[in-house]
Amino acid sequence: MSFIFRFFQEYFVSPNVLWFQLIVPPGLALFFWWRERSRQKLLAQFIEARLLSALTVGVSPQRRKIRFTLLVLASVFLIFTLARPRYGYDLQEVEQSGLDIVVCVDTSKSMLAQDIPPDRLQRAKLAALELMQDAKSDRLGLVAFAGQAILECPLTVDDTAFEQSVQDLDINSVSEGGTAIANAITTAETAFKENGHSKTIVLLTDGEDNVNEAAALDAAKNAAKDGVKIFTIGVGTTDGALIRITDADGNSDYVRDSDGNVVKTHLNESLLREIAGATGGFYLPLRGANVMDTLYDRGLAPLPKTEGAGRTIRNDHEWFQVPLLIALVLLLAEMLLPERKRTKGSIPPPAQPFAGAPQPRGTTTVQLNEFPPVINAVVLLALFLMPLAAHASPGTALQDYNSGNYTNALKEYSQLAETQTNDLRLIFNAGDAAYRATNFDLAQGLFGQVTLSPDINLQQKAYYNLGNTQFQIAKQAQDLDGLQAGFELAVKSYQRALDLNTNDADARFNLQFSQDAVERIKEFREMLRRAKNEADDDVRRAEFHQALEIMAPLQAKLQKTVVAKQFEDFTKHLKQIDDIANPHSQ
Repeated sequence: MSFIFRFFQEYFVSPNVLWFQLIVPPGLALFFWWRERSRQKLLAQFIEARLLSALTVGVSPQRRKIRFTLLVLASVFLIFTLARPRYGYDLQEVEQSGLDIVVCVDTSKSMLAQDIPPDRLQRAKLAALELMQDAKSDRLGLVAFAGQAILECPLTVDDTAFEQSVQDLDINSVSEGGTAIANAITTAETAFKENGHSKTIVLLTDGEDNVNEAAALDAAKNAAKDGVKIFTIGVGTTDGALIRITDADGNSDYVRDSDGNVVKTHLNESLLREIAGATGGFYLPLRGANVMDTLYDRGLAPLPKTEGAGRTIRNDHEWFQVPLLIALVLLLAEMLLPERKRTKGSIPPPAQPFAGAPQPRGTTTVQLNEFPPVINAVVLLALFLMPLAAHASPGTALQDYNSGNYTNALKEYSQLAETQTNDLRLIFNAGDAAYRATNFDLAQGLFGQVTLSPDINLQQKAYYNLGNTQFQIAKQAQDLDGLQAGFELAVKSYQRALDLNTNDADARFNLQFSQDAVERIKEFREMLRRAKNEADDDVRRAEFHQALEIMAPLQAKLQKTVVAKQFEDFTKHLKQIDDIANPHSQ
């Protein structure tokens, strides 16, 4: 086990992250397993076993398992990425050049005043960390002071150590109460062990020295003699604020003096200016943004920097890009692998409008797999959760349709549409079932309702099927007027379907077919009109035999058409007259 720990320490920058390998991948696998079991139980509870195959047509369990596996593997490699694997390193010699800066932070109770948010102490700690960001090449030390002073962090180039020391500061860092600025300056001087270095003290305090202000000034003057510059940062406001503290029991109260009076603390700017001026430094109030940047740029950066001892830095070669790339590939594969196989059922086309003529292409039925996966899931869930007492179900309707029982399918879809009035797809499928059952009038009404759908895709399919239905109704017309009017309605529906989807080849074909049919009817009307007129002229000239020769072949051609009846009687009378007028023609 110790060998494994040493291995992780050696080859990963953040080995502790690897503990997530024991939590995240197994947790994901367990979640997917639980979700799949819950899904199967839900299906078994609400759906009869014989209907499951129809309702989940196209869904591949193997693909679902593959997708789950890809997600779990991706999480494994993402955790490796966060652990930052490394292999090999370079050693680099770095020359240290900079200042020696000791930051003194006041941790007395007066620093709990909230005249600057969140309070004086927290703001002073943030200021110390801001200075750390500017002093990249400098050595930093930390002193916490109240009634006494303690060196919390000696001079170091380790930003992590300095930052941790700053974060640990609170009003309990120094046990003795009060504020002794002189002690802070004296303790900070002990941190400067090497001569010849630029020595700087940054004092973060509210300036309320309740021990001895004169001693603070004397300490500053003595520091100046040793070549130390002090820059003071005033934390708080001159108006002051009350100090609220909370005891161990959670009770909150204001700080009071020995007489029981509430203590109000104020920023002592005059003392801080004197301390800084005595050493050649300057004073800045901690107000607004960029205060520490101003301190460093105007006060610290111009000071002469000292060359320190060089140090060797190990630069590791990190390889986090490799597991990151593998994880991204796995996630991409999971996104591109659908759970459902796309299947398209073939529907028989309608009968031919004319003998020997090409036929329009068939109707379409809305399938759940024509919609995005999220919508499919919602629709399937809605269908699964339908009350068990309902007489119709999408499974039985689909089963009846696929087996050719279009009348039963129509009843099922109609009942579903009555209970789910907002789902126009059920009305669409009811219209398709009515079409297959040759109930074209009902189909026309149902498809007409669906043309009002806000879903453009569904609306386009409704117009296409409406055109097919109108074409079939037109074929049942008893005269040429009804036939032509029906075909013209179909033309309008096909045109609307093509406008909504210009790439619909079937709509384009049927539109052209219907337009050609209308033109043929017009040509046929003109041919009949001319033949009838010629026959009428011959009758008026008593040339009955010649009139019969015109009408008889035409009537034979029209025997199976919608205009056969209106010419049959006329031709029969002509033949009777011709037999009387010309007996020899028999």
